[in-house]
Amino acid sequence: MINLIKALSVSLWSTLAVVAVISAAGIAIAVNGFDLRVSGGLALYFVIWWTLLFAILPFGVRSQAESGEVVAGSEPGAPTVHGLQEKAIWTSLVSSVVLVLVAAIFPLAGL
Repeated sequence: MINLIKALSVSLWSTLAVVAVISAAGIAIAVNGFDLRVSGGLALYFVIWWTLLFAILPFGVRSQAESGEVVAGSEPGAPTVHGLQEKAIWTSLVSSVVLVLVAAIFPLAGL
């Protein structure tokens, strides 16, 4: 799975396409399977995606100081390789799962 995500995140356009497909699938499942409106599904997905992005960002980051390659004039704690495209795909996968779980719990809560 990790190698597949690395392969899918080689370019900006492939990353955007994968994120769009995963997002659309998650929203479609939440809307069709759990009687959620499209606008509500989009809004809820947006909030979940941004919240989880900030939770996923620190995973796998090595600072310049840890790797021993500090660029002159930069912060030693800055990452050497950020991997934002992979993290966008991971965030979309996790967000879709969380959205479906939240949409499944809504009827139990009376919402």
